[in-house]
Amino acid sequence: MPFSFELLTEDTHTAARAGVIHTPHGDIPTPVFAPVGTQATVKTLTPADLQELGATLILSNTYHLYLRPGADLIADFGGLHHFMQWPRPILTDSGGFQVFSLEGLRKIDDDGVTFRSHIDGSYHRFTPEVVIGIQEKLGADIIMAFDECPPPHDYEYNVKSLERTHRWAERCKAAQTRSDQALYGIVQGGIFADLRAQSAEFLAELDFPGYGIGGLSVGETKAQMHEMLEVMHPILPRHKPRYLMGVGSPEDLFECVARGVDQFDCVLPTRIARNGAVFTKQGRVNLRNARFAADKNPIEPDCQCYTCRTFSLAYLRHLLMAEEILALRLTTLHNLHFMLDTMRRIRQSILAGTFLSYKDDFLATYRPVKSRQ
Repeated sequence: MPFSFELLTEDTHTAARAGVIHTPHGDIPTPVFAPVGTQATVKTLTPADLQELGATLILSNTYHLYLRPGADLIADFGGLHHFMQWPRPILTDSGGFQVFSLEGLRKIDDDGVTFRSHIDGSYHRFTPEVVIGIQEKLGADIIMAFDECPPPHDYEYNVKSLERTHRWAERCKAAQTRSDQALYGIVQGGIFADLRAQSAEFLAELDFPGYGIGGLSVGETKAQMHEMLEVMHPILPRHKPRYLMGVGSPEDLFECVARGVDQFDCVLPTRIARNGAVFTKQGRVNLRNARFAADKNPIEPDCQCYTCRTFSLAYLRHLLMAEEILALRLTTLHNLHFMLDTMRRIRQSILAGTFLSYKDDFLATYRPVKSRQ
């Protein structure tokens, strides 16, 4: 089989799981954090950098690659792997979130979505069949069903939207022609437990090889997100991977792994890096702060990333203040190392039966942004 999920162990105190996703381009140990390479590149880094960091999966975006440079051109190069020279597994999202984010530039109906390009204003049409066709040309190992990402707090709209998402999931599955790509269905339902349960049950019956969890981290509270994961956990098939889409701050890795999530992606580590912010075990730090102007220490003394092994805080701050491109590369290297290394440690702790103590120890000293003064 070109794609399968091997569940190795489950934590006895939480819903945390450790496994391996087998794909045509290699294995993905889970739980896994995937750096986001929206336009066939993780900003500031090369594929060699990502391999050295230990990334086993990256994400690219169907909407953006469809608009530029185009799926046909990428297919002519042999697909995304050859086009961007990345030898390991790739996941492409369906572009649904991006299309539905184009407020005022798109029109939704039961068949699909008509939208205007954010690049040149040209009109385009996405249907489930079109989106699957694009993703088959891109050639990722894991592809996503086309779904609607509705406002999380509007119950009546979520009821209507869920029906549309479910019909589109059936159409996506019927449209798929490539057997070497794993098509994930996407659970929606906002912050409403009954709709989340209904969606998980419906999609489980369709027997997808994996399941995305969409429509979270879009305005709801952390507690509401956690509640929705707890609702879906016993319903989604145990021997299929669960992918929480667009979620991935350090605290989220722990809390959501504890609720049964196997895959994550998020732009947060690379985005804040380009603004001069880095992750540490105590929380996020802004390197532009004047207190680092003469600091000879690295970001974290025990960090083994290239940035921390080589450069001082004073130098990094200097690069940022001088608007040197190298600053963005070095902070990105650190943040992705932090995320990937943290996830490796999470996985090791699940296999060793010590996940809960590791989770408690990490969160005891890590201060999420909202809790910091």
